[in-house]
Amino acid sequence: MYFLGIDLGSSSIKVSVLDAEKGKIICAVTVPESEMEILAPKFDWAEQNPEVWWGYVKEGLNEVSKKHNIDLKEVNGIGIAYQMHGLVLTDENLEPVRPSIIWCDSRAVEIGNEAYDAIGKENCQRQILGSPGNFTASKLKWVKQNEPEVYAKAKYMMLPGDYIAAKLSGIPQTTTSGLSEAALWDFPKGTLATEVLENMGLSKDYIPEIVPSFGRQAKMNKEVATELGLNPNAMITYRAGDQPNNALSLNVLNPGEIATTAGTSAVIYAVTDSDTYDKENRVNTFLHVNNSEEKKRNGILGIINGSGILYQWLRKTISLGNDELISYELLNREAAKVAAGSEGLRFYPFGNGAERIFNNKRVNSGIENLNFNIHQPPHLIRAACEGIVFAMNYGFDVIKSMGTSGEVVRAGKGNLFLSPVFREIFCNTTQAKLELYNTSGAEGAARGAAYGYGYFSSLEEAFGGLEIVERIEPNHELSSQYQEIYAQWKENIKIEKE
Repeated sequence: MYFLGIDLGSSSIKVSVLDAEKGKIICAVTVPESEMEILAPKFDWAEQNPEVWWGYVKEGLNEVSKKHNIDLKEVNGIGIAYQMHGLVLTDENLEPVRPSIIWCDSRAVEIGNEAYDAIGKENCQRQILGSPGNFTASKLKWVKQNEPEVYAKAKYMMLPGDYIAAKLSGIPQTTTSGLSEAALWDFPKGTLATEVLENMGLSKDYIPEIVPSFGRQAKMNKEVATELGLNPNAMITYRAGDQPNNALSLNVLNPGEIATTAGTSAVIYAVTDSDTYDKENRVNTFLHVNNSEEKKRNGILGIINGSGILYQWLRKTISLGNDELISYELLNREAAKVAAGSEGLRFYPFGNGAERIFNNKRVNSGIENLNFNIHQPPHLIRAACEGIVFAMNYGFDVIKSMGTSGEVVRAGKGNLFLSPVFREIFCNTTQAKLELYNTSGAEGAARGAAYGYGYFSSLEEAFGGLEIVERIEPNHELSSQYQEIYAQWKENIKIEKE
């Protein structure tokens, strides 16, 4: 009995197949080979074409079937993880009416701020645990204001994972967790945040059917199943944003547990059992995947836009535009040649849109203290890693101020956490113990699908085989050194004036 996990990122799409009887992933693929393009037709814009995502999903499934000889007709349930906060608008035939406005797009910041003031800051914080900010609802309002003909053509507003699920099933749906990340969930009432919609002049008719994160949500469309070689009786049984799903992948389900990841963006995600929020909106609270009426579970999320995308930029820059780019492994090795602190070189990784940890203000990015006689590419690489971790720690400090201990953090051994230097910087800056696991978002989605289908009786059973592959603890001497370097770095952050 197989379960399929699809992880829709902004750089790539990953597909994993779980053999539930063995409790093991038997196949994992990533498409495309190079990172997917993020379109920026204007400054502060970030878009991707949903049809490109769908094309790569089909390519990934074809690779699973043909290259790995997996019979997709044995798939019973499908789980989908996806890049959060994106806006996908489709017509009644589920065809996109414009490119998706994705998570790091900054065009709707002012719209969210205006709604925050109009609804009332305290009222907003009580209802949606923060500001509409730059989330999906604000992006929809931007389309209504600036592209009324597109808004009129649209039938459904969906998040990126909802779109992929709809393409598989032919049924438009979304989840309560998804609505919370769109700034459209009223936490006290446990309903759609109609006051936000009304203030923004948005129709609730755009919201598709609301389903739980886990469960038999929709059956495969027969024609699509035939085209893809899937079981026509397979069900969509789980979906979640990539960061709640990353936490699920690491079995981070209970209050006080913390997950982190450093892919295209970098995230600290802590689980709580209360409707807590940051009054300055530097971090955000969303419904966690295992939230229920009996047991409240929310996720507090701190995010840095420019992490893996900065590392990708460095890779391309140091490769001097050659078709064959140097490897990330080489970048990691080069960073290890330089001592902590990068001989005074400082990197501010804020070059990918408005940053939430600074309340959606724009922050100066760039390099500081560059000395042409001292600093070489290895210094630049290590300084970039340090800057990413320092920015993550800035958000982590806010999360800890909200009551999280921050003593232990779990991560998958992937992306930037493949780098020993990055792991060392992370532990000694955050002063947290780091537990690494061999898992991925696609594996988490596959196990979530098995639980949602009913194969596993509990999430504990679904993730019972998860094992720590490495545990790293702070080094007293390095930790002291990094506290000083971090303090200096933080003092020199330059935030735009109001």
